[in-house]
Amino acid sequence: MVFGLGLLAVICLLSIPLFLLLFIVLPRRWHRAVSRRIIRFGFHGYLRTLHWVCQIRTDLRELDGLQDEGPLIIIANHPSLLDAVMLLSCSSKATCVLKASLLHNPLYGVGARMARYVSNENPRHMIEGACRELAHGAHFILFPEGGRSREFPISGLSSACILISKKSQVPIQTVILEFSTPYLGKHWGLFTPPVLPLTIRARLGRRFEPPAVTAQALSELDSYFRSELQPKD
Repeated sequence: MVFGLGLLAVICLLSIPLFLLLFIVLPRRWHRAVSRRIIRFGFHGYLRTLHWVCQIRTDLRELDGLQDEGPLIIIANHPSLLDAVMLLSCSSKATCVLKASLLHNPLYGVGARMARYVSNENPRHMIEGACRELAHGAHFILFPEGGRSREFPISGLSSACILISKKSQVPIQTVILEFSTPYLGKHWGLFTPPVLPLTIRARLGRRFEPPAVTAQALSELDSYFRSELQPKD
């Protein structure tokens, strides 16, 4: 599985000259759509490679219909480093929050800037950026735990997704990610091998309409995720 992470790093490196070329030759109005499609299909190919080479079985079929949906805030629990890759592979409208250091990197950040990923540097600017992309029909991916899950079944949630939904009047679509083992989770060593085959399932959860009261909506969202992620008898 170190191979899998190494392959992802190689894909990112090889994409740099492609995005640099497209940044120069494409009209700016095409940057968003073209770069998001390239990222989607690049990650889709990466997941297929993991399936055949590393015995990682990802079941994302329930997310297939999202491609035809209008603007959505897509939130999910965050058990693994693979989560963003999986969600970005499911929609060519997808964008997300990215660490400011990566987004502003003159080389690594070219594709992300073209895809209009939003910096996490300033919370207010992040919310404004998310609303701006949603106004363009985006699927805005956000992990409300703020990082990989530190506690089981889910860490405390940030109110950012609620504030974005309230400001943009775009609904929140929940996604539940289920792993057979907590591979590449917060407490999983980078060189600790998974139990193979590793199975990952993404399922569509409840859709929440834009809230009127932030605190109440956040509590409801937290309760929903906890109920969905509790082990079933």
